Amino acid sequence: MVEAKKGLAGKFTTAMPQPRPDGPLFFLAKLMTKMHVALYRLSKGRLGGRMDAARLLVLHHRGAKTGQPRATPVIYLEDGPNLVVVASMGGQDVNPAWYHNLRAHPEIEVDIRGQRRPVRARLATAEETTALWPQLSRMWPAFEDYKKRTDREFPVFLLEPR
Repeated sequence: MVEAKKGLAGKFTTAMPQPRPDGPLFFLAKLMTKMHVALYRLSKGRLGGRMDAARLLVLHHRGAKTGQPRATPVIYLEDGPNLVVVASMGGQDVNPAWYHNLRAHPEIEVDIRGQRRPVRARLATAEETTALWPQLSRMWPAFEDYKKRTDREFPVFLLEPR
């Protein structure tokens, strides 16, 4: 694993407040996410596949209430056969929507560089989170800055092959 320094994307995400789900910039953030996913898909992850040195995957999941398909780019860490993602939402006081979606519908797919694979999402135990956190924060140093913005614990998901 490449140890990352906080690069341009990490500096930007920690300097700018994340748009609140009820705020006017949230629509813009959703639009940018859709564009990011489209670029990622078209290029098979060659474009939009990294945030600084951290790798991105696209979660393909369903809305917890609506069941509608969703696609969300997230930073991930490989841990043996599993993938690890953090529901940090930039340090906001609430979990991202995809957290609730994975809890409601854990059978999902991930897209990594144009390769889709089925996985089952499960919350990491406290022990697993403690063991994984040093690797996660080395990979994406902005996680530590996000933690300073909130009192909530960031849920960590293991995405296990199925």
